[in-house]
Amino acid sequence: MEAQRKAALWSVFAALALIALKLGTGLATHSLGLISEAAHSGTDLIAALLTFLAVGVAVRPADPGHQYGHGKAEHLAALAEGSILVLASALIVWRAIARLVGGGTSVHATWYALLVVGIVICIDLARTTASWRAARQYSSPALASNALHFGSDLGGSLAVLVGLLLVRAGHPRADAVAALFVAVLVLFAAARLMRRNVDVLMDRAPAAAEEAARQAIVDVRPAVQLRRLRMRQAAGRVFADVVIGVDYGAAVGQGHAAADSVERAVQSALPEADVVVHVEPLGAADADLRERAHAAALDVPRVREVHNVSVVSVASGTELSLHIKLPGDLALEEAHAIAEQVERAIKRAVPEVSAVQTHLEPLGEEAAGTEVAGDAATVRRIVLAELGIEPAELRFVDTDEGLVAYLTLRLGSDTLADAHADASRIEELIRRERPEIADVVVHTEPQ
Repeated sequence: MEAQRKAALWSVFAALALIALKLGTGLATHSLGLISEAAHSGTDLIAALLTFLAVGVAVRPADPGHQYGHGKAEHLAALAEGSILVLASALIVWRAIARLVGGGTSVHATWYALLVVGIVICIDLARTTASWRAARQYSSPALASNALHFGSDLGGSLAVLVGLLLVRAGHPRADAVAALFVAVLVLFAAARLMRRNVDVLMDRAPAAAEEAARQAIVDVRPAVQLRRLRMRQAAGRVFADVVIGVDYGAAVGQGHAAADSVERAVQSALPEADVVVHVEPLGAADADLRERAHAAALDVPRVREVHNVSVVSVASGTELSLHIKLPGDLALEEAHAIAEQVERAIKRAVPEVSAVQTHLEPLGEEAAGTEVAGDAATVRRIVLAELGIEPAELRFVDTDEGLVAYLTLRLGSDTLADAHADASRIEELIRRERPEIADVVVHTEPQ
């Protein structure tokens, strides 16, 4: 940002030099065109000073009182510059019309006047180029407004040169016409400058940037639902507020990952963008009834586990039942109060449910276990006889609650329901033949 301040400071010195050249030569030759250009350069000086100060303010970091930074200081400076240009051009128009209508002081188009205008044109060209390059490099609206202003100066200086040449050729009113042309240029530049910066100060959405951000969010994978996108800009930087929807049952980490993906996508499309992403769960119509009920139950404090969620349609409506696990040391009264909270939470989240039944279970403590050598031959024989395959994995663990058999089956079942039926049949057969096995845990995998 120090380079921006140097560019603005260079403009201040250039404006001072031009005022001295134009005003001195204009007074000596009675050229309204040169005097009007001196007044124009006077506005350049004010504008350059404003820009210098504004850029200094804009580079300040955000603080508690200006949490979005100070970037709009540049746009305020550009708006003030536009107002000054309007006043200066109104004065030029009045003087030019007065001279065209009533004649007045004759203009001396001397050789040194032409030389001064030539020097001014060279300076205007150099500072217009420098300001435009700096504005593009730093995306600075204040420097861009300076470049536009200096470009209008260049056009005005060319008009004054033509006017003086015509005066030397015997057309004394050409100087006033040139001054009037300068005023028109200034008015057009001021109108364009003020409109653009008022749009920024009024938080007008930048259409091109908004479309780029919207497309970047649409391309995010895994896909998210874009619910709202609001954008504004200041000092060449874009600020985006994004609201996205994710699956109702998504975990906090999944929602955070989705927000990070959206933020990176927007910043890749709009470098240096300040992006804030808010995550919302998809609405009731977007989630399965069981998933919504499961999520609502887990949101109740002290509920540790939810399972066996069942939905039954009866004459009176849709009823839902579920098992919830709570810490085993809770008093029954307290556990019952939590169950009632669960029922109310589900009815709020799933209004189409007419009744909710909860089954309370204690959350088991972590049990110690030791891997032992069980009757692997019997288990392998049962699986082979029933399914025609051997277990991919088999082990036995001795726990406080008895012997537990863990086995993995690689099945050719087409559906989850088929695989579950096979696993349940194996569990029942093993328990029937080896009753000393307290529990059988079957994990199924595709072949």
